[in-house]
Amino acid sequence: MQLKIKELRQKSASELQIMNKQNREKLRQLKFDAASKKLKNVNEIKFIKKQIAQILTILKGLAQKSKQ
Repeated sequence: MQLKIKELRQKSASELQIMNKQNREKLRQLKFDAASKKLKNVNEIKFIKKQIAQILTILKGLAQKSKQ
């Protein structure tokens, strides 16, 4: 499920951390499926990686705001 960046920014830090953990687990599973030729849509790996990067960027921004 691909969320827009605006939707991600509305979530709390704890929700983002949970989503990040779920996405990392899904990415791990997709990589195993791709290696065993079970995965048909390999672009899904790209979307999950992008979403993980977006979540980490938002979390980093929230951490910097709290320091100030």
